[in-house]
Amino acid sequence: MKTNPAKIPLYVDGLSQEISETVLQNQFSRFAEVSDVEIITRKDDHGNPQKVFAYISISVAEADLKKCISVLNKTKWKGRTLQIQLAKESFLRNIKMQKGK
Repeated sequence: MKTNPAKIPLYVDGLSQEISETVLQNQFSRFAEVSDVEIITRKDDHGNPQKVFAYISISVAEADLKKCISVLNKTKWKGRTLQIQLAKESFLRNIKMQKGK
């Protein structure tokens, strides 16, 4: 019996500075319907990029979510090691508040 897909926010770390929303969408659409991709680049005091990560909203059944995370997490992709986990609600609220500034 198939379960209905749920909308799940994922936190994706270990991205290269050259990553685009389209490339991320294509990578995750192999497992689920991607509804939103937000790439965030943290910069140092001099404006140099230090860390690139993303929040990706996907609609996915639980079995496909587990497959997506097990296949992509801790794998080398575009010269970096991906780290994928469920996004924490507190992080998502902070991002929304920062956007409102």
